[in-house]
Amino acid sequence: MTRKRAIIIGGSMGGLFAAHLLIRRGWTVGIYERISSELAGRGAGIVTHPELFRVLEACGIDSSAAKVGGSVEGRRVFDREGGIQAELPLPQVLTSWGKLYGILKVALPAGCYHYGKNLVHVVQEDAKVTAQFEDGNAVTGDLLVGADGIFSAVRLQFMPEAMPNYVGYIAWRGLVEERDLSAQTAQAICNHFAFSLPSGEQMLGYPVAGADESTEIGHRRFNFVWYRPAAQDGALKSILTDVDGNTHALSIPPNKIRLEVIQEMRDAARRTLSPQFSEVVEKTQQPFIQAIQDFETPRMVIGKNIVLLGDAAFVARPHVGMGVTKAAGDAFALAEALATTDDRAEALARYETARLAYGAAVIRRARDLGAYMQAQILTEEERAMAERHRHPDAIMSETAVSTGIAA
Repeated sequence: MTRKRAIIIGGSMGGLFAAHLLIRRGWTVGIYERISSELAGRGAGIVTHPELFRVLEACGIDSSAAKVGGSVEGRRVFDREGGIQAELPLPQVLTSWGKLYGILKVALPAGCYHYGKNLVHVVQEDAKVTAQFEDGNAVTGDLLVGADGIFSAVRLQFMPEAMPNYVGYIAWRGLVEERDLSAQTAQAICNHFAFSLPSGEQMLGYPVAGADESTEIGHRRFNFVWYRPAAQDGALKSILTDVDGNTHALSIPPNKIRLEVIQEMRDAARRTLSPQFSEVVEKTQQPFIQAIQDFETPRMVIGKNIVLLGDAAFVARPHVGMGVTKAAGDAFALAEALATTDDRAEALARYETARLAYGAAVIRRARDLGAYMQAQILTEEERAMAERHRHPDAIMSETAVSTGIAA
């Protein structure tokens, strides 16, 4: 019997999950990644959820905490003087993008992952679909999975009007070696999911694997994310004007950030954050900027044989900590739907119905949690949500947890 072939565009988390799950259900899979070298996530931290572990197990991957990441015992909010303002016992497993990517990538069959494959066009036929790449090569299969991120080339071809939306604030992000922190700071924050809460802003951080992917105490890194309002035509434009005087739209290479912008950020940390987080910011060698966006696709199925998943379909503000888990859930739902019926149209419709509802719920939840950090609060509903979700107890109990998110 001829095996069905899936073409996966995008070799990040969503693409890797989709590949594993389809392979285990009898598909032949090829992953086509635009970047020509090994992917890197700048050490970005990932919060895990029970669904993520279930999907890892479905991929045949050991999902024990010791394999995936390290644990924290709970959450702490620090006041301006460095005292513990509030505390919540909440054990949780945290990992890094690089560690989880490596676990998924190494478990793939040899030869199915292809680098330097920049998609230029997709051709749909009745039963087949063909991906054409910039290098002149093409590949034809039974299903094409668009797992190529927030600016998906697959989505752009078929839904050019569906674009992400900047939401009025940025995140400064960075990593510092645990061993570089003072003993007092390491003891206070490195075994917790920690917060510092200047007015209208939010700083959070937690330990992730070290550069060698070690999760041993003393060998980890501390990952921070500092949300700060930035109006698109004001502060954001200035922040994204680089060392050469060029203004970028919504992202900037870390090595192009002007020194005075980084210095202002460090000065603000000393003025407004707890001493622990001020030290973290000061000792981070190369902070980088993430303009916070969200995106909600109107559909996840295109024609008879193209689907979207992960960030190509939905991008939520990071406060829910659900990006990787949602991509994993999308991939699982797709593989399950395809395995339960030979009717491709029925399977894809079932996938779309379930994951559109779930993605929309995640987006709503993330917007509610982030409303108080927007540069402008435009509606009464946003104002009510900003008031509700800005208190320390609410932030500890609601940030990066699955509670409250349902399809």
